[in-house]
Amino acid sequence: MRKPLLILVFFISACTSAQPAQTSSNVSLELYITSTSSVTSTPDVIVIAESPLPTSTPFIYNVEAGDTLSGIAEKFKISQDDLRAANPDVSPNSMTIGMTLLIPDSSAATADAATLTPVPAPITQIVCHPSADNGLWCFALIQNNTPDILENLSAQITLIDQNNNVIASQTAFMPLDILPPNSSLPVYVFFPNTPANVNPQVQLISAIQLNSNTTRYLPAALNNTIAQINWDGKTAQLSGQIYLPAGSQAATQVWVAAVAYDKDGRVVGIKRWEGGAIQPGAGINFNFSVASLGSAIEAVEFVVQAKP
Repeated sequence: MRKPLLILVFFISACTSAQPAQTSSNVSLELYITSTSSVTSTPDVIVIAESPLPTSTPFIYNVEAGDTLSGIAEKFKISQDDLRAANPDVSPNSMTIGMTLLIPDSSAATADAATLTPVPAPITQIVCHPSADNGLWCFALIQNNTPDILENLSAQITLIDQNNNVIASQTAFMPLDILPPNSSLPVYVFFPNTPANVNPQVQLISAIQLNSNTTRYLPAALNNTIAQINWDGKTAQLSGQIYLPAGSQAATQVWVAAVAYDKDGRVVGIKRWEGGAIQPGAGINFNFSVASLGSAIEAVEFVVQAKP
């Protein structure tokens, strides 16, 4: 899901043991906190071979009255499967007016589609987890080492078999529209009917650099975040508050992304919560859960995005 709008973002990490645990943190407006530096860099997976990549940059579409998923796919000359893969959190039966969808192929789109050269951004890990229905969830963690916001990040994830043959390739997207300075977020994608014994490779497709003072994103902050991890580490109940400073514009939409990591710093799960409007000087509470697709959850990071 994307669009030409967004915010400043703040990270909070909550680390726990394998026992039932509850962690909380208070984040002041000016801080960025992240624990993803513990992730081991794997630069050997950044270059992808023998895999054609899209030349156009994915772009954002705002859902309008009367829109359906099939209608949007037809409008932009893409398949419904590709549209669903680009927007895995969207239910076709619960789309609302103003909701943003990420259109994975902008080659047939209008002038709204950007075609900028991606800003270099290191990919620090790629990991895949098999699903119960014989599929494969793949995550690639991207680091923003610049002082600016990166927008509309996407990457191509390709699966290579034991004979070095390409068996599948898809475009992966982030849960939010931006990646703040000096922070990390994963892109992710689901491969149906895919064996687990494959070698994933990844290459950055799109990343648009924005000045940190952009007005397209609001300075929302996260306060009193809590990650209560279940005894087996497979799920975590998350809560906290999103606050908008008094000097800001009103927000029409806020998102919170939660990224779950295991004890080795590998991404094992991700979930996005979507909220409504916030007035300046006010806040709203969030409460949702994230599940692990792999080993036990050890830490959870939160990121908030607010749009005017």
